[in-house]
Amino acid sequence: MLQELRVQNLALIDALNLDLSARSSGLIVLTGETGAGKSIILQAINLLTGGRGATSWVRNDCDQALIEATFKLRPNHSEINELMHEHSLKDGQNCIIRRVLSKSGRSKLYINDQTVTTRLCGELSANLINIASQHDQQQLLSNRNHLDFLDLYGDLRGMRQQFSKLFRRWQQASSELRQLLEKEQDKEQHRDFLRFQLDEIQKCKPVPAEDEQLIKERDQLKSSDVLVRLVGESWREISGSITNALVDIRKNIEQAATIDDTLAPLAERIGSAGYELEDVATVLDQYRESIPMDPSRLEWISGRLTELKQLQRKYGPTLEEVLTFAQEAEAELSVLESLDAEISAAEVRLEEISTEALLLATELSQARREVAQRLKAGMEEELASLSFNQAVFEVSMSTPEGLGLDGIQSTGRDLIEFTFSANPGEPPKPLAKIVSGGELSRLMLAMKCLLARRDQVDTVIFDEVDAGIGGQAAEAVAEKIGELAGHHQVICITHLPQIAAWADLHYKVEKQVENGRTRTVIKALDEQERPQELARMLGGEKPTLQTLAFAGELISRSRGRKPHA
Repeated sequence: MLQELRVQNLALIDALNLDLSARSSGLIVLTGETGAGKSIILQAINLLTGGRGATSWVRNDCDQALIEATFKLRPNHSEINELMHEHSLKDGQNCIIRRVLSKSGRSKLYINDQTVTTRLCGELSANLINIASQHDQQQLLSNRNHLDFLDLYGDLRGMRQQFSKLFRRWQQASSELRQLLEKEQDKEQHRDFLRFQLDEIQKCKPVPAEDEQLIKERDQLKSSDVLVRLVGESWREISGSITNALVDIRKNIEQAATIDDTLAPLAERIGSAGYELEDVATVLDQYRESIPMDPSRLEWISGRLTELKQLQRKYGPTLEEVLTFAQEAEAELSVLESLDAEISAAEVRLEEISTEALLLATELSQARREVAQRLKAGMEEELASLSFNQAVFEVSMSTPEGLGLDGIQSTGRDLIEFTFSANPGEPPKPLAKIVSGGELSRLMLAMKCLLARRDQVDTVIFDEVDAGIGGQAAEAVAEKIGELAGHHQVICITHLPQIAAWADLHYKVEKQVENGRTRTVIKALDEQERPQELARMLGGEKPTLQTLAFAGELISRSRGRKPHA
């Protein structure tokens, strides 16, 4: 239940503090001239539910807007307590939601001072606040929303979610079987093609990096004549004149060392150089003899490289990738060999899921038929209390033809449409064809009253749902909202004095100009001020004595009829 709402620097609001902790239930009414800023307050609450914000909403000359609400949680509110415990947000009996809207475009959401996502905040606030606006009224005109209303009223959401999971499993199993059958259709052709590709690779027997070695050998063969000439000439020079000259030099230095012993180390070095040159000559001779001169080998290498290049063009730029392709082809061939068994297993799996889903869809449909009867009776009773004494409300159900799951949606096999007749003797027709604005307001109010008794939401907000209502209907709507306020906290933004007269707490929203700037302020009205505000709503800014008297009478009458008075 909403205990306190604080708003700072949002649009025309510089600072607002709404303290509602004095009552655990009751009707809180917000009134004021059109454009006074009542919608800004609703906008603030919508931001706390994860609604979209805009930087233009931040008050001029301010860096950010702050909206904060404190809710008191009931110990037996299982859904919200479990959700907060799951996300480690539990903090005693309070839930504090805070939204910071920055001028720079950044927006942050906090629950009990912990940053949360918009999605989580929306899920949490859906269990705290129920907002009924003119937008919600339009939802009643769309058939696709009627199933949601029915399931919500009948508490069938758990069963519906269970079916949705089964339905998604059925879709996945159907898709898997379809893919297997498509493979099966061209299995033989595809298998022959894979076998041809694999045979082509296996026949060639490529080896990783083989092409690189062959290219190196090919280049060597192409240059064999040049190698023979260069290495041969070098070998002859070392083996002949250079070696002989080095022998003479060594002998001369050795003889000189007998005269000057400091030359002895040099003589040893010259001797070592001679031995080194002899070894070099031997290595050059061996290399010269090993140079390949086989033209047939060069021709074979060229053919082999051509063969390998063909494989690389088809199956991968490198031989490693060609071999990987072969491994994958072998694996796919193995899969194709076992395809028949996979299809049989997929068919059995699909049949099992289909049977389970159809049984649950049938059970869900039966439950919806029972709920539809209760919803019809409940709506007609609520509508009767809203001056639709002989109204007829019907819940039309239809299912797709056929016994299988084809044509069924994730919500089940049922198509739901609400029909309505306000006048005796007239057959019920779809809401979009016959409902006026005032009728739609009362239909939505009746629906919200029914749903409020089913869910665990403590706070219900009505945003000008009284559009198009007047006279006796306005009195009936006011009494119905007052009845709901007997067991819920109801916040109502209204232009109807009949509804305002039922207020347990009455706030007036108005604009003020201070220091050249406009600001929206909210003021709690006392018992002397309330008749003045109702009189303004009835007759304008200068009400007559008769209007004031009628305003007082409205308040007195409402007190006498309050179930929680």
